[in-house]
Amino acid sequence: MEVSSIHKYARISPQKCRLVADQIRGMPVEQALNILKFSKRRAAFMIKKTLDSAIANAENNQGADVDELHISTISIDEGPRLKRMRARAKGRGNRILKRTSHIAVKVSDA
Repeated sequence: MEVSSIHKYARISPQKCRLVADQIRGMPVEQALNILKFSKRRAAFMIKKTLDSAIANAENNQGADVDELHISTISIDEGPRLKRMRARAKGRGNRILKRTSHIAVKVSDA
C-alpha cells in the first residue's frame, strides 16, 4: 500500500529543496522526521509538513501502522516561476525569477 501527499507551489527553489530530500530518501518515517526536525534548512520545514500529511493519510484513510512506514519516493519538481523586475541604471531593468516547487512524498509499509 502506497499513500502520497503533495505540497504544490512551495515558495522555495527546487535545487535547495532537493538537498534536504536526498538526505531522507528511502528512510523509515521516524528517522526521517527526526532528521527534518533538527535540520536548519527552510526546506526541511516544508518537507516535514508534507511528510506529516502523508503519514496522517496512511493512518486515517488506509489504517496503516505508523511504525512500519518508510519513504518509498520523494520528488521535488519545478513549479511555475514568478517573474519580477529590478530597476537598474539608465532606465534598464533586470528580471528576477522567483522559483517555486512541487513537493511529492509517498510512504509505504512494504
